[in-house]
Amino acid sequence: FSCEWAAAHFRFHPPHSDLAYALQAGKGGTRAILVAVQAHIITYLLFTRETECTHLERLCRVGRWEQGQALATALAETLWAAGGGGRAVVCLVTAPITTITREGYGANSFTERMRLFEFSEKAAAQGFISDHINCFKGEGSHGVILFLYSLLFSRTLER
Repeated sequence: FSCEWAAAHFRFHPPHSDLAYALQAGKGGTRAILVAVQAHIITYLLFTRETECTHLERLCRVGRWEQGQALATALAETLWAAGGGGRAVVCLVTAPITTITREGYGANSFTERMRLFEFSEKAAAQGFISDHINCFKGEGSHGVILFLYSLLFSRTLER
């Protein structure tokens, strides 16, 4: 992955601002993933989330916690759809480990630390993602790459 991809994570505009519902997107290849997730975020904030606000207020009156919940819901929905409605796989990075590299393989200290968590219920996947949301939106988390791997494993390589 390029430096742009390695640095990419899910980052919202400041809470309670006019664009609090929107993900910040840089230039380049990660934009397509961010836009797809953004569509699910807006759907959640407008139509799913319980609030007494009008539709426009629903988007502008979003705090940090609600941003995290919207992102967790959007990621879970997308992974569940990729898994055909029967499974979702979430990839997270674990603590550094010692690996022995084989000839022709270049270790990147990222892929070797990935751990897969498989869920057969959407609510369980969403709860897990919500509990680990900083793994996707924290600076230096490689959040977009983790989500891309999660999509691939949810969909399965065969499909």
